[in-house]
Amino acid sequence: MNFLKLIRYQNLLLLAFMQLIFRYGFLKLQSIPLALSHFQYGLLVLSTVLIAAAGYIINDILDQETDYDNRPENTIVGRLVSEKTAYNMYFVLNILGVGIGYYLANVIQRPSFAGLFIIISATLYMYATNLKQMLLLGNIIVALLLSLSVLIIGLFDLLPATGGDNIQVMGDIFTILIHYAIFTFIINLIREIVKDMEDVEGDYNQGMSTLPIAIGIDKTTKVVFALGIMATVLLLLYINVNLMNSKLYYAVVYTLLFIVAPMIFFIIKIWTAQTKKEFHLLSTVLKWIIFFGILSVLIITLNIKNNA
Repeated sequence: MNFLKLIRYQNLLLLAFMQLIFRYGFLKLQSIPLALSHFQYGLLVLSTVLIAAAGYIINDILDQETDYDNRPENTIVGRLVSEKTAYNMYFVLNILGVGIGYYLANVIQRPSFAGLFIIISATLYMYATNLKQMLLLGNIIVALLLSLSVLIIGLFDLLPATGGDNIQVMGDIFTILIHYAIFTFIINLIREIVKDMEDVEGDYNQGMSTLPIAIGIDKTTKVVFALGIMATVLLLLYINVNLMNSKLYYAVVYTLLFIVAPMIFFIIKIWTAQTKKEFHLLSTVLKWIIFFGILSVLIITLNIKNNA
């Protein structure tokens, strides 16, 4: 159980769920060829999860003092798992994740794509050692890596099967993946900043340079408020252009109830939020928005099938 807590199994399950939904709730319901078999796609999901788990471990190893200040009851490395054991887990998970990625890159006959897994692993290490201490850069890096977990589906399952007469169709589907990657990036960027607000005391004690430390909690709430407004406006525009105009009314109702409404709740609450408890609640709300955002691709696909 300590190992599961160390690798943030809930977050990994959400990551795996996202990639499975995009494959079996979206891509497999289209009349298009896919490059990977079921087993190979399972390996792609596994590789992503293993590298992400390794990232959580190295972050905990190098962040022990900060974690003890912020959440002493949840500190794992050095308390429930030895640092040596954690390092061993980190190396094993990374080797397995990158090794599977190398195999898959050769399966789709694009061996250079193996470098993507190495870059992700190296970036997670650099984030844990240096990047997370730099103003906003760490937040952007984490959000980018999570959005990349959406794009990697297209790179390994769509791109190798693209050619001839299906270029236009595959391009349209890849564009949808890009839209979801942008959504994932924006919401995760906001969430990372909110988590920094939640952890401001411990981060300050460790000499880190997060946005709440640099400009203060009050100004950061206003920045997050503005980002929340921007994200909500973009969502409403997307709903109007892509869902309402296509008469996907079930999808419209779903997105309004389960994505837009929680975003409006978040915007209202963040304006006056001050306590660690309030920031934790808002971080959880954003995680649920991500979950329902992922699920929306299935709802939209089923709505299209129903209208056909």
